[in-house]
Order: sequence, then structure tokens, then C-alpha cells
Amino acid sequence: MHPGGTRGRVALILLSAVLAAAGCSSDGTSTGPAGGTPSSSGSGRAPSSPATATGSASPTTNVYAADAAGALTGAARTAKPMVYVPNTMSNTVQLIDPSTYKVVGRFSTGREPQHVVPSWDLKTLWVNDDLGNDLIPIDPKTGKAGKRVAVDDPYNLYFTPDGKYALVMAERLRRIDARDPHTMKLKHSVSVPCHGVNHADFSADESFFIASCEFSGKLLVIDAHATKVRKVIDLNKVKTPGATSPHQAMNMPGSPKQGLMPGASAMPQDVRLTPDGRWFLAADMLRNGVWVIDAKTLRISRFIHTAIGAHGIYPSRDASRLFVSNRDAGSITVLDSATLKKVALWKIPGGGSPDMGGVSADGSELWLAGRYDHVVYVFDTTTGKVTHRIKVDSGPHGLAVWPQPGRFSLGHTGNMR
Repeated sequence: MHPGGTRGRVALILLSAVLAAAGCSSDGTSTGPAGGTPSSSGSGRAPSSPATATGSASPTTNVYAADAAGALTGAARTAKPMVYVPNTMSNTVQLIDPSTYKVVGRFSTGREPQHVVPSWDLKTLWVNDDLGNDLIPIDPKTGKAGKRVAVDDPYNLYFTPDGKYALVMAERLRRIDARDPHTMKLKHSVSVPCHGVNHADFSADESFFIASCEFSGKLLVIDAHATKVRKVIDLNKVKTPGATSPHQAMNMPGSPKQGLMPGASAMPQDVRLTPDGRWFLAADMLRNGVWVIDAKTLRISRFIHTAIGAHGIYPSRDASRLFVSNRDAGSITVLDSATLKKVALWKIPGGGSPDMGGVSADGSELWLAGRYDHVVYVFDTTTGKVTHRIKVDSGPHGLAVWPQPGRFSLGHTGNMR
């Protein structure tokens, strides 16, 4: 997410205002002004849940240090540079050559392919056929698709940090399935007390993860191997003063916001840990911004307004910035990783629907699917300008830029560590 990136660690300095963030009780009731500047008079009381984080890190930590520009490892070194675009409406995956920005291949999938996900060991890319109930392996050396593997409801796919399990986000079945990461044989499942579980990220010490439930407006805290839901963070109970009216964002064409459960006033999407490991960020497509969750106390610290339809979150290659895609507004909000202050707003000329994607291996480009516009956008991470609009099939969603730097993949479209 940064021009060219920097291979060394970046020093991350948190402002005192962030350090003074107020908390939120375990039932989601705010103990401080979560919608505005964090209060310095918060209770500071740790939650009674066993999920109290051991996972926070020091201000000089960079959890994405292995993801620096050009730092390819293992199987990623022999992968063919390619951008894989799953098209939910067309039931296809298209291949884009990142050197020519042209579509160079296409293959059919099952119903509603949602994301293309790199495996933990970087040797396979998995197409998530959500309604097709299967995963399609892609050989990243050739870009060729293999034999489909039957898997129930694979809306999204993650991997435990130790590589022991693949975690299938079975959204409509309201569970997370832990499977063998190679054969995808089911090992165990955990039911979730919410609707729309789909995105996640792990703590700095990799002992637990936070998953979002978009249709219930909640976040779940779950142990790394997905055996138990340890805490529920109810975003619906927290006010965000100054937020765009949820009803204003409800009318976007084709929006899944019509699937909200009764009483839900939040719609969390992508979840990402800040580079220093101190905060989980959760983009909210209904509140139109980003929640900031303390990774140690697991309380809501504050809310950052971005624009209508906040959806994806991507760290730059030098970890100095975070890119938030605002799908309904047709823009990208750039946050400073250390302060979480907004430092830029990149608008797509004429509007658009930037969704999911990833940063190029050298950090110079941000690739995002245009969910409702049959295109893929390429942003210059130095200038913020859209350098290319590439026509694709209908409904492009969780595209994967591959290869990417990192020691292993935690899943999604390339959550690398």
C-alpha cells in the first residue's frame, strides 16, 4: 500500500490520544465516548472473559514485517505473477496479467465464487464457491484450476497461524468449520451466535482471532483453533455520533444490506490488526467507517468515519498506511497506521464500487474489484490515482494479487504474516 515499500521495520508511534482510548464492557455498552475522541477517564477494567488479550504488542512491533516489498518466500517465489478475479454473478474466475493489465484467462466455477485465497503454505490458491459448496484449487505456478473439493458453504477461508487447520467461514450455516488444510476434511466445527460470519484476523501473538458477523452487527472473539466463542462484542449498542444515516446507505443498488437482522444497526466487514498489534480494525459498511478495538482489553476504543460503505482494509508494504475501501462511496480512505488519522481520500473519477483485493508485491499498486461495475481498479499507491480500469465479468469480488510477500498466509485475499 505504499510506493515501492520499505524492507526494513517502520517505527510506529501512537499518539497519546489513542493511548487514552476508552473501553467498552463485555456486552458492548460504552464506558467512554466511542463515537468521538477517546476519553482519558475510562475505567481501564479488563473484561472477565478468558479472551482477555495476551495478543497485544509493543509500539515498535510490526506484525507485517515479513510482508515488506519484494520479500517473497517459499512457494511464492516460483508463482506466476497474476491477479485472480472471482465473479459472483458470472460464476467465473478471470486471470489478469499484472504486467499488461489484460485478461489472459478464464475458467468456470460453481455458484457464487466469493474469494480467491492463498493457502497457509503458499502452494495453492483456493476459489471459494459459496453456493456451489466446493473449493477449487489453483496451481499458482501455472494458473490452472484443479479438481473441485466438496466443502459446505465456503463463503470465506482462513488458516490457523500454525497451519494446522483451514477455517471455513460457513456464513449461511452459522458456523466455522476447522478442516485439514490440504484435503479439506472436516475436523471440528464451532457454531456462532450471529448471522453473516465472514471476515477475520488474528492477534499479534496469534492466540485468538476476531471475526465479523455482518448481518447481526457483532464481532466474535474466538481461540486460534476455533473451538469456542469466548466473547461477543455487540456494535449495535454503541452510538457513533456524526455517522451517515444507515438508511442513506441502504439504498445502494444490489447491496446486501437488505439482509440485516432485526435490530442490527451495524454491519462489520473486513477485520485487520494494526501493524503495532495494539488495535483490531473492523470496517463497517452501515456505519460508514472503521471500529477500533483494543487488542488487549477487547473493548471498543473509538470509531473513525471514512465514507459510505466502508468495506476492505489493507496495510501498505512498509506498514505505514492502511487503505480502507469505501464501496458505496467509490473512494479509498488512507489512514496513518500509527495514529489512525485520515491522511488522504482517493476518489474514483465518476464513482465506482471498490471492494476487496490486495497490494502488489512491490507495494506500488492497490488492486480492488469493482463489485457493481464489472471492472477491476488499479490505484497508484503514491498518487492515489486510478491508473487502470480493467473490464471483467459481472460481480467481481475477492480478487487475489499473487504472489505476495510473507512467511505464511492467514487466508482471505492475502492476509500475510
